Amino acid sequence: MRLKLKRPLVFFDLETTGLNISSDRIVELSYHKVFPNGSSESKTYRINPEMHIPEVVSKVHGIYDDDVRDCPVFAQIAGEVVHAIEGSDLAGYNSNNFDIPLLAEELLRAGTDFDLKRCRFIDAYVIFMKNEPRNLTAAYRFYCGKDLAGAHSANADTEATYEVLMAQLEKYADLPDTVEALADYTSFNRNADFAGRIGYDKEGVEIFNFGKYKGQRLRDILPKDTGYYGWLMQGDFPQYTKNVITRVFIEAKKH
Repeated sequence: MRLKLKRPLVFFDLETTGLNISSDRIVELSYHKVFPNGSSESKTYRINPEMHIPEVVSKVHGIYDDDVRDCPVFAQIAGEVVHAIEGSDLAGYNSNNFDIPLLAEELLRAGTDFDLKRCRFIDAYVIFMKNEPRNLTAAYRFYCGKDLAGAHSANADTEATYEVLMAQLEKYADLPDTVEALADYTSFNRNADFAGRIGYDKEGVEIFNFGKYKGQRLRDILPKDTGYYGWLMQGDFPQYTKNVITRVFIEAKKH
């Protein structure tokens, strides 16, 4: 295996009730954990999202309300998930834009004290888009020479992502082979939150990536416009984003 690991790398995929990071929930989580010595372990959880799974979504991943009615809710398995990823880095397919932000929200709702910012993130989708723009099924066919059976099931997608990344490392000789470098390679933006609402300026200070104050520093705006802070806290933003905003607001008030 060309990938050089200093600590475990967890490939994971989520199936959810929808695409809204703030309001949708996980119905299935699969991971494939690869250790530096080359050994690995895999696990899949079915999860009761405590809300209706829209039929249009169920038709995509094949998971219906009755399939998860008697499954544990996320809070009941959150400790196991944290145990699996703690001290590891994460890899997925389009995970930087969706899976990681949504997982961060679920961990916050479950009351865990684990911050995903402790991990480095590798997104095989970004590697693919930079080299052979397509989707996971096409990536699997292109890099692995096989058709993806069971696409849109968390387990199949997780295993396929692992195989795709391994094949990408073999195909592109100039692709870095450490988690640190791959995480940097697959990161389009450097953000303070997972949803990309809060970024950093050249000096590493948090700035708004949206709205009327886009490009301006949070610490300059929030103390002067507390009404805007209140609007942000009441808005439909991910909880992790709100936590970042609140932290900056409190620090700014101290100064």
